[in-house]
Amino acid sequence: MDIQLPEINFKPRLNVINKDQIKQIHTASLEVLERIGVKMTHPRAVELLESAGANVDGDRVRIPSWMVEDAIRKAPSRVVLGKRNGERSVFIEAGKTWFGPSLDCIDYLDPMTSERKRFTSEHCRVSATIADAMPNFDWSMIIGMADDQPPDIADRVIVRQALTYCEKPLVFCCKDTNSERDIYEMALLICGGKENFEKAPTIVQYSEPISPLEYYDPAVDKMLFSVEHGIPLINFPAPQACGSAPATLAGTIVQGSAESLSGLVLAQAARPGAAFIYGAFTTIMDMKTSVFSYGASEMSLMVAAMAQMAEHYNLPFFGTGGCTDAKFCDPQAAVEATFQCFSSAAVGTGLIHDCSSWMDHGSLVSPAFMVLVNEILHNVKQYMNGIPVSAETLAIDVIERVGPGGHYLQDEHTLANFNKVRYSELFERTIRQEWEADGSKSFEDRLREMTVKAMAHEPAALPDDVVKEIDTMQQHWK
Repeated sequence: MDIQLPEINFKPRLNVINKDQIKQIHTASLEVLERIGVKMTHPRAVELLESAGANVDGDRVRIPSWMVEDAIRKAPSRVVLGKRNGERSVFIEAGKTWFGPSLDCIDYLDPMTSERKRFTSEHCRVSATIADAMPNFDWSMIIGMADDQPPDIADRVIVRQALTYCEKPLVFCCKDTNSERDIYEMALLICGGKENFEKAPTIVQYSEPISPLEYYDPAVDKMLFSVEHGIPLINFPAPQACGSAPATLAGTIVQGSAESLSGLVLAQAARPGAAFIYGAFTTIMDMKTSVFSYGASEMSLMVAAMAQMAEHYNLPFFGTGGCTDAKFCDPQAAVEATFQCFSSAAVGTGLIHDCSSWMDHGSLVSPAFMVLVNEILHNVKQYMNGIPVSAETLAIDVIERVGPGGHYLQDEHTLANFNKVRYSELFERTIRQEWEADGSKSFEDRLREMTVKAMAHEPAALPDDVVKEIDTMQQHWK
């Protein structure tokens, strides 16, 4: 019997706040900006905001609700990023989730010896190579800080390594506008010029207000440089419940949202239509240790709520997932990373950073953890594909063909569909005798082998003339 059915797809979806709560959080965020405002001393930014309608009293800038809502309307609802070859590869818009690693770690965990050491530019090469090799990392970051380089140019050396050894879009931060200008010039050179860059930017500037509700002048300089040069801008505060934000989850979300939206207002005042990415690293202060926790379940809950706020505003979103407070690739690391990645994917919007390389509350990079989280993301993405329903997948004719008491092993339907199941190279399913015959490899052994293989990956090389020109640029970095 031939049953004609359209294919029906449903993507699993998680909501952690409802429409009424979203409205209340939005209203409270507007109230914070209008009644309390932000502390800002940057002369040009203050002038831009005051000219646009903000109320300025000394270093306090209060932003009326209408300005916030006007800025939301002006901002693009999607941002498209490109690989260095010009391919438009990351579409930051509602319903799509893109995973990437972290930035600014100070230590490196050697995958062979488990020795912890300071992060260097060579470690950036290794980490960027792995980010390029791992199929579930859609974009990359600068990952760590180059302890082996002069402090005045270390930020640019790290970006150079990241752009050289990974072809994917790069989210970066740097110390000042001199650095950002040099990074921008590198990006233009590598992608083939300003016209190509504007079609699909290859770099994104990461910026943070200081929680609670304060801006640092050099950070504002970089924000304005980004907006004026068409570099997409992430404005990503890090409010810590009980420390730099209220002890309640809702209060922390309100403050984080207000802080991010204040940057949106500035960006749109400087250049209407500027590409802006909303979000906040909302987590808790662990009151037992006072650390800024990267593994708390409350962090995932608040990040999910922030993602729903971004969807409400129709703004691109930057979130957090796949990190851990653990010091090694142990069960704690795996559990925390899995929970965060699944939560982020199920909410379903934006760039999700810290997948794979933020350990020990944001201080440690581990190549092995990068490989482990890539494997976790395989499972998460497989789950998020849902269960397509069609005549082909319902398989009524197949069930009739095999009949009671038969088997499906040699049926053509099985041959056509068995490889849609996810088969892991890391998580093993063999019986004990076969596992022993294969060398009795432990989980750690298999992870180490996969990490070594990923480290041996060879990203596409930059053209010789581009490398030569970057060498010349680096000689003039200050």
